[in-house]
Order: sequence, then structure tokens, then C-alpha cells
Amino acid sequence: MVVRKYMYPAILKPPATLSFSDQFAYRPTGSTTAAIITILHTITHLLATNPYVIVIALDFSKAFDTVRHHTLLDKIAKLDIPDHIYNWLTDFFTGHSHQTHYGGSVSQIQCISTSIIQGSAVGPTSYVANASDLHTIYHGNELCKYADDTCLIVPASNVDIRTVELKNITNWATINNLSLNLRKSEEIVFIDKRRKSS
Repeated sequence: MVVRKYMYPAILKPPATLSFSDQFAYRPTGSTTAAIITILHTITHLLATNPYVIVIALDFSKAFDTVRHHTLLDKIAKLDIPDHIYNWLTDFFTGHSHQTHYGGSVSQIQCISTSIIQGSAVGPTSYVANASDLHTIYHGNELCKYADDTCLIVPASNVDIRTVELKNITNWATINNLSLNLRKSEEIVFIDKRRKSS
């Protein structure tokens, strides 16, 4: 009920500092199909004026497990949700701890200040809120996000600034306690075979 009645409507009318239009997972009108169509449409549109388009597929390592609660709650506070719902979410993400029992030994209790519990009803939508302030910094470049998978789309005209965009994403990840999984990240170059290009 919290997600459907309060978080989804807030996502549909976000404040200026947050954007959900490039996120296709865990939100109303978002789907894998919509993400693929958007990526293909963006590439096709950019190929009309560029000899090639670069798509850098990025993956964040254990993203749902590393989101800091206080960072997430700062972003959720910007959404138009009632105070009692925000307080409920704060309570939901506060006071978690872990202790391991193994072979007759018991570890000390450790407080948990990260993790949004991917399998919970609130977790996936919370990740969407967490990623809502990740934007490109140069006009013409685009992001397409599906949960913790992010595609950076760069036309040939911006090829020299793609490293600046990647640095921006890396900085955002550091601030948000996330790290890029380079082994799962790929760069793909799309060309229009109907046009001659060197």
C-alpha cells in the first residue's frame, strides 16, 4: 500500500532535482520492453546526425545491498509524500542489525546502515528513488536506467567527453556508496550500415 498509494504518485510528479523519466524498472509505466524501445529509439535518432553512437552498459555491484539509508531518506524526503509515510519509511530502514551464529560461536551484533532489501515491497521503488538524481552532464548524452543497470548513450559528436560522463557517474556512485562492476560493464558501438563511414 505504501508503494502503490504514496510512492508511485510521488514518482509521477517529482521535484526538479529528481528525475524518473529515464528509469524503467519498479515504477508505473516502466518495463523491460519500454527500456529496450527507448534505447533503440535514442540510438536510431542519434544515428540520423552522427556516424556512430556509443552505448556504455554499466552495472553497479550489489547495488541494493550498499545503498545508504540516510542518503536514500534524504532523496525520499524531497518527494511529495505525507509526513507519516516518510516517518514510516524512516522507521522501516532504521534499527537493523546482524549477528552470526556458527560452530558454537556468536559474533558481535553489527548495526546495518545500508541495504534496501530487494525482495521487499519498498526496496525496489526505494532504489528508483535513490537513482533519481543520476543525470548526464552534457546535452546530447542520454541515460537509460533499468533498476541497477544503467546505459550511457553518447553520440559521435560527444565522443571526446564520454570519459567526463563516466567520471560523473563514478562520482555519483561513490557519494551513494555504490561501485561500478567493470567486469559486467560493456561498450557497444552502433553504426548505420546504410551510410558510408570511415
